[in-house]
Amino acid sequence: MFTRRNLVVMAAAGSAALLAGAFAFQALGYAPCKMCIWQRYPHAIAIALGALAFFVPLPALIALGALAALATAAVGGYHVGVEQGWWEGPSSCTSSAIGGVDPNALFDQIMNAPLVRCDDIAWQFAGLSMAGWNMVISLVLAALWIAALRANQTSA
Repeated sequence: MFTRRNLVVMAAAGSAALLAGAFAFQALGYAPCKMCIWQRYPHAIAIALGALAFFVPLPALIALGALAALATAAVGGYHVGVEQGWWEGPSSCTSSAIGGVDPNALFDQIMNAPLVRCDDIAWQFAGLSMAGWNMVISLVLAALWIAALRANQTSA
C-alpha cells in the first residue's frame, strides 16, 4: 500500500541509491566533475528530509523533499545539455576555444584546466549519461515526494 510514509521512504531510499551509485562509480575510477558533485547535494538533503518526515510527517518537509529531487533533476538536465553541446557549461569545468591566445596564456590555460571536464561523457547506458539517468530517476523521485504530499493524512 502506498501510504505517505511508504512514499517518503521510497523517495528518500531512491536518493540514497543514486548517491551510493555515484560513490560506487567513483570507486571504480570514474572521477566526478564539478557538476556531478553539485548533483549529489540535493540527494543528501532529500535523504535527511526523508528521515525527518518519516518521524514527523510535516507537509513542509515533504514539499522540501520534492524540491530537492527537482533541484538535482534540474542540475542533471543542465549537465546533459553541457555534455551534448547544447549550451556552454561553467568555464571552470568545460573546454573552450583556443583561438587568438598567445603561447604563455595557452600554457596557463592548460595548466589550470580541470582534470575532469563537465562536457565529457565518462559513461553512458541506453544513450543516457550518468547525469541523464540522474535527471530521469530524480524526476521519478520528485513524483514520489509529490504523491506523498498528496496522500491522505490518515494513511501516514
